[in-house]
Amino acid sequence: MRKIYALATAALVFLSQWTMAQADLSYYLPQDVTYNKEFLTPKDILGYNVGEWHVSHDQLAMYMRQMAQLSDRITIEEYARTHENRPLYLLTITSPENHKNIQRIKEQHRQLTDPNASGKLDIRNMPGVVWMGYSVHGNEPSGSNASLLAVYHLAAAQGPEIEKLLNETVILIDPSINPDGLNRFASWVNTHRSKNLVTDPNSEEFSEAWPRGRTNHYWFDLNRDWLPLQHPESKGRLAKFHEWKPNVLTDHHEMGTNSTFFFQPGIPSRNHPLTPARNYDLTKKIAGFHAKALDKIGSFYYTEESFDDFYYGKGSTYPDVNGAIGILFEQASSRGHAQESVNGVLTFPFTIRNQFTTTLSTLEAVQNMREELLNHQRDFYRDALKESAKAPVGAYVFHAEKDPARAYHLAEIIHQHQIDIYRPQEKFTINNVTYTPENSYIVPTNQPQYRLIEGMFERRTSFQDSLFYDVSAWTLPLAFNLEHANLTSRQFKRNMLGQKLASVDFPAGQVVGGNSAYVYAFEWHGYYAPRALNTLFNHGLQARVATDRFTGANGKQFDYGTILIPVTGQPVSAERIHELMTQIAKDNGIMVHAISTGFTEGINLGSPGIYTLQQPKVAMLIGDGVNSNDAGEAWHLLDHRFDIVTSLINAESVNRADLSRYNVMIMADGSYGSISEIGKARLRTWVQQGGTLIGMGNATRWLADNKIGNFTFKQGESNNTERLPYATMSNTTGAQVIGGAIFETNLDLTHPLGYGYYNSKLPVFRDNRLFMEPSKSPYANPAVYTANPLLSGYISKPNLKQLGNTAAISVSALGGGKVIGMTDNPNFRAFWFGTNKLFLNSIFFGQIISGGSARAEEAAH
Repeated sequence: MRKIYALATAALVFLSQWTMAQADLSYYLPQDVTYNKEFLTPKDILGYNVGEWHVSHDQLAMYMRQMAQLSDRITIEEYARTHENRPLYLLTITSPENHKNIQRIKEQHRQLTDPNASGKLDIRNMPGVVWMGYSVHGNEPSGSNASLLAVYHLAAAQGPEIEKLLNETVILIDPSINPDGLNRFASWVNTHRSKNLVTDPNSEEFSEAWPRGRTNHYWFDLNRDWLPLQHPESKGRLAKFHEWKPNVLTDHHEMGTNSTFFFQPGIPSRNHPLTPARNYDLTKKIAGFHAKALDKIGSFYYTEESFDDFYYGKGSTYPDVNGAIGILFEQASSRGHAQESVNGVLTFPFTIRNQFTTTLSTLEAVQNMREELLNHQRDFYRDALKESAKAPVGAYVFHAEKDPARAYHLAEIIHQHQIDIYRPQEKFTINNVTYTPENSYIVPTNQPQYRLIEGMFERRTSFQDSLFYDVSAWTLPLAFNLEHANLTSRQFKRNMLGQKLASVDFPAGQVVGGNSAYVYAFEWHGYYAPRALNTLFNHGLQARVATDRFTGANGKQFDYGTILIPVTGQPVSAERIHELMTQIAKDNGIMVHAISTGFTEGINLGSPGIYTLQQPKVAMLIGDGVNSNDAGEAWHLLDHRFDIVTSLINAESVNRADLSRYNVMIMADGSYGSISEIGKARLRTWVQQGGTLIGMGNATRWLADNKIGNFTFKQGESNNTERLPYATMSNTTGAQVIGGAIFETNLDLTHPLGYGYYNSKLPVFRDNRLFMEPSKSPYANPAVYTANPLLSGYISKPNLKQLGNTAAISVSALGGGKVIGMTDNPNFRAFWFGTNKLFLNSIFFGQIISGGSARAEEAAH
């Protein structure tokens, strides 16, 4: 399949130019199919031909709802709402007879994934189920626009062939996986569309404003969220996926304008080892249907030369570990209505036609391979259960000793993936860690979802290939920084399992000790302790933080970073304070302690080591040059999860904005070229006057280059001058990329940035080659990589050597303020719960870090 099938380039140019002037239904639809003339076309409903304008999400939703009303082949349901409150729809399209029996069909498909029930099913009479997902990236719109044609074709086509297809197939259509991004992009390109189409790539139509339409409301790539499930779009979609258990799922994307068309399989050596080889064989067989269909319309394409199927959090890969076949389509993007390319003028209608054509070829493949695909699904789960019986790991157990919320959130994710999860029957100890029924979860591996369980929990450091399209590791207990253990088949016994969880409940919090007339205290261990503190700030309460340990009169020992809320001297009554303490304990799953005296062991509660805190007033710089994913992850954490008001300020505004409104400023990974010399001086002055500036990734280097933060970096090893074959260049250079792996750091638990942690070994996620030298000040490096830090994932040996013993976080003093440099993103994709606290500590406690503890070299500035 390593060929490019096509007509001559001249033919492509001709076709592209022709569709600029004419793109009615005859351009898209098969010529040998008869359509019901009484059916409304997309133009009848939308007022324009498909491809003439970019469909907005409200128009797309209106069309889908109307088609469901008009056709007895279609039902529609809303499965979620986006952050911007747009509906996500799933259309079920099949024969009217199948609709009458739809619940039975759905139940049979679920049984197909149950080895105890699947053997009783007669698959000869079962329909195949195919899920078609369009435009998870909002600025890759040919998919969603093609869904208009797909729904029209399936509703209006007539004749024995379509009747047979609908009798033998249930088709699930998700017309827009990312409504917020799609709408953002459609608005941009339609706003800049000329009556006489402009094909000049320099035209504003093809230059979206930051953050562009690829992502959802919080600038997340939803195509990376199938496994972590941190967004309403993903949670709703996955629930429907497991309700149906489809045999094939298609994922319609776009790529560069000068490309052609790609369909899977991808590069064979880059498939995840847990995916059975049979999946690849079936994907390749389906590819033959795509090739035939694209040959017929004369479109360029290729397969097996790009992309991979490794990360199970992608839409085209997640199905592979669930007994289905995931198929990625990548269409060259016009990024507007018509744009010049190396292949001639690439038009929007041309891109839509390719997506629609492969929609039909997928349906043809599923119909022809129906029994083969159903058998694969049944065998997948049968084989998985057999493999689990021989697996060296009998179960995985995890908890968070002092923070049940983090363990809860991981259990919540696991449960949503249709994996059985239990509480222990009684307490037991593994590797000096005690797991109890109250605080722990057990996931036995002997269940149908064995492969997915392994994909979540495994640590992998050896690989067949050294290139990855996405991350190479995502081990979830490490991401959540949980105490966890692999129970071997000998260690694990079924009688260790207690209650099977039908649902996962948020941990209970409470006030211990009743009312206090003196002070309330809560430790910083709880994941949501920062939200609790912020709530109290919002009610005008004064808060203090203990910079050392102390023990209360009842013998309770309080750790570094404990928050103290005095009862006297507050703007509200003691009764109201108790009400607030009760509420924050419940809402945040934390324990609040009533303390009646300041005469404590260790430091006393009036100690100079207890500091009064200011409420953070947070701004984050955004705009051109800033990594929108990293910025969005910080915004989502603060706004959506912790209710911390955050001003989003275009970086260019630093040149003139009133910065005195803020005491914390965040600079996500990126470049900040829009900040002028005047702006840099203003930023430097703001820090000197007491501000806390947090830089992540390459923002840390920018701060160092502009003498705002004092950080130094390794320059890297000298280039290899050995002569190498030109053909190996891509693989050789690509192997030096750190696409995403997990590493171990040593954390100073006594440093304000380490407050709330109770284990000095902290796993972090890294996806860059920024190696920061430790400060010469012995107190300025709260987190440092260990000498041999790799925990899971791929890194080349030279990079691993470079990374060892470098600083993950360093603190620089500038006047009365602090500049905190982080080489990595502690908020990665919203599921890296284990390092969120580093970021939040920077926000809440940067103000109390001693200037004398910061980098000694600062004086040189």
